[in-house]
Amino acid sequence: MEAAGAKLRVYLTPTVVYFASVLGVAELLTFPNHSLLSATLCVCLVGVCGLAYVGSILIGGDKKGYEERVDVIHYAVLPFVAYGLLVSGGVLLLHDTQLGLTLMAVGMLSLLMVGVRNSWAIAVGVVSRPGRH
Repeated sequence: MEAAGAKLRVYLTPTVVYFASVLGVAELLTFPNHSLLSATLCVCLVGVCGLAYVGSILIGGDKKGYEERVDVIHYAVLPFVAYGLLVSGGVLLLHDTQLGLTLMAVGMLSLLMVGVRNSWAIAVGVVSRPGRH
């Protein structure tokens, strides 16, 4: 039973981190006195932390907990791209505000989509596991 709990944690933790990242960026950008530089720093900080976290999944031992190779794509590769878009959008915010905001929005929406997809996959996996009622 402990192995099942550890395996579930491998799947749940990234999903929570992705949702928290989107919420964190949204909260940070609601401060009314942001300059372009401070908004860029906030977004890039969240994005770089996300890249480091997902990078640790990609190159670290965490990916061994995933049952299928496709899980690594949904739990690490796609979020890595989304965090990259977030950082790129933050940097571009200083040079081209419209494009920067667009890339940030695409990165945040991508993280939400991945989080929803992964949450659904977790729910289906738990419900369809034999011997569980």
